[in-house]
Amino acid sequence: MTGRHVSLVPLAPAHADALAIVTRDSGLHTAWYTNVPAPDDVPRYIDKALEMQAAGEALAFAVLDADGRVVGSTRFYDLDAAVPNLKIGYTWYAPRVQRTGLNTEAKLLLFTHAFDVLGCASVAFETSWFNHTSRAAIARLGAKQDGVLRHHKRHADGSLRDTVVFSVIDAEWPAVRRHFRHKLDSHP
Repeated sequence: MTGRHVSLVPLAPAHADALAIVTRDSGLHTAWYTNVPAPDDVPRYIDKALEMQAAGEALAFAVLDADGRVVGSTRFYDLDAAVPNLKIGYTWYAPRVQRTGLNTEAKLLLFTHAFDVLGCASVAFETSWFNHTSRAAIARLGAKQDGVLRHHKRHADGSLRDTVVFSVIDAEWPAVRRHFRHKLDSHP
């Protein structure tokens, strides 16, 4: 999937070195409430993503900027063809591209694929209660907060996590698409 600001390409072991630099330079892996891998853990992170993909549980992507440099990772996961629905997550970017047209366009590409190609009835996001930056970013996309699942899973450090769930349903997709396009028009 390719746009003006971003390309989403299948995640591969060849992306490990560049993703390790992103995590090292950003320090994102040091936030206890995220699951961003430490630089040395990136190869295992990619292997796990590819195992999930082989099992039909996920579609993982490397995120490239307009110049073709790796600036992060994202994926579809919890794919449920019976509904159909999925979640977007495992998303992390180099700080220089956060809150830019790259992120907006990446989400537009993912939503477009989910709703217009896969025919999803809903697309959801999950994040830790303590990840205020992620919660605000998801809300800015136009997703609605569905609720909080208390002690739903564990953070990477083993502590219990309250998970905030957001979603966009198919009936909301046309308005959300207009919102994305409006936001993209404001980015050079």
